Amino acid sequence: MKIRQVLVDHTKIRCWVYKFIHFIESEANKEKGRVGASWRLDGTYSKIKGTWCYLYRALDKLGNTVDFLLDRKIQRWSAYLILIKSIRKNYKSGVINIYKSGSNTTAIKVYNKRSLSKIKPRL
Repeated sequence: MKIRQVLVDHTKIRCWVYKFIHFIESEANKEKGRVGASWRLDGTYSKIKGTWCYLYRALDKLGNTVDFLLDRKIQRWSAYLILIKSIRKNYKSGVINIYKSGSNTTAIKVYNKRSLSKIKPRL
């Protein structure tokens, strides 16, 4: 923008991001390849701008990212949201590997109960 001599403030860029993020996400999903049939849900702590956050990730068998969610705390609700978001964007997996995570186990049980599905959590 500076080359074209257009003055842009950082707040204006933030407004553009909020305005166009849904369009960018939908275009990125069109380009994204199909994920594998077996997923794993895991999470890790990351420090972002000096604040510790919990990163929930859904990965397929080959290590491709199905989806992710960043939250300040470990919560069952966040694990449930990442599960629902991943299934809506891709498809329902028959088996989901989890690594002794109580929040992920609970999320899968709640999803199975609400949607009458039979996703098996594998520890």
